[in-house]
Amino acid sequence: MKKLLFISNVSRKITNFSVPSILAGQRLGYEVHLAANYSHFDDEPKRYGVKIHHIDINRNPFSLANIKAYKQMLALIRREKYEVIHCNTPIGGVLGRLCGKRANVRKIIYTAHGFHFYKGAPLINRTLFRWAEQWMAHYTDVIITLNKEDYEEAQKFRLRNDGRVYFVPGVGVDTKPYRLEAKQRDDLRNSLGLKVDDIVLIAMGDLIRRKNYSASIDALARLNNPKLHFLICGEGPEIVSLKERAKKHGIENQVHFLGFRDDIKKLLGISDIFLFTTHQEGLPRALMEAMAAGLPCVVSRVRGNVDLIENGKGGFLHDPDDIDGFAFSINTLVQDVRLRQEMGKNNIERIKDYDIEIVKMIMQNIYERELAGI
Repeated sequence: MKKLLFISNVSRKITNFSVPSILAGQRLGYEVHLAANYSHFDDEPKRYGVKIHHIDINRNPFSLANIKAYKQMLALIRREKYEVIHCNTPIGGVLGRLCGKRANVRKIIYTAHGFHFYKGAPLINRTLFRWAEQWMAHYTDVIITLNKEDYEEAQKFRLRNDGRVYFVPGVGVDTKPYRLEAKQRDDLRNSLGLKVDDIVLIAMGDLIRRKNYSASIDALARLNNPKLHFLICGEGPEIVSLKERAKKHGIENQVHFLGFRDDIKKLLGISDIFLFTTHQEGLPRALMEAMAAGLPCVVSRVRGNVDLIENGKGGFLHDPDDIDGFAFSINTLVQDVRLRQEMGKNNIERIKDYDIEIVKMIMQNIYERELAGI
């Protein structure tokens, strides 16, 4: 049986990140394998009919641990003799393509979840990382991009075997309406110490510098409104400094660090505003989920966010370090319930273009075209 390997960085569960590719590969008769750092994996591979392989991948591109990961990946590819590799994320993308070239894999696909040489990036990103992506394109037959800026950049690359570049609207989200019953909403809010008249802001993602949670905390502090509460869902190295920042501002009781959560839909259901001051994104799943939940969104004006949010219609856009701008927009939404509802409805309609079923169909078409004859 033909085999396809789907590579990512770190994974806890099998999600929409990989499901469209899993289904597309299986429909074409491939046995699908997944490779990633599964140190904290908590899912059932049999449910998806896949095999998983743990690789000691480190998200830090300069970590020496990735030398070990490279050797593990190369050994896996040679042992299983994959016809196709579909690699994702920066580290998985580099390891997969280097190993795939060395093992003479026939077809190598790479999904760019956000090039590091985005507009406004530091000079090293716009030089070193751009050069790296251009070089790695020589080992790549297909590049899939998730936002307009990356799609335009990838078309400038020279791919192996005159390969193609595609645009796919993200990894897909479930856009079916999701609403909590009143009692469920009240119970969850009570469990977090929230009162009926509190206004709840929410954000999800790793607590890393790139996500720029510090700007969100600063904006919240600037409003000096004890009725505002900010739920931060995620883990990461910045948690200590962020807690200290909230305490310094005197709002430690208004910023709730919830850690990793598997009930994001429910948390979105008790929230009023999505706040996302990130410096860099590809096409952010967190923002897409917030839109599907019908929340107005106050977000940074960066790649990916601008693909999803039209300023003044689904929310507000500001430069990542515009604390006053974020604070002003949050306060505007706090003061205007009707505006929150209107923007939320606009987002529900807008995000339908990014539904998981649409992504599955597009990915199936790409696989059928690119894997024909293999």
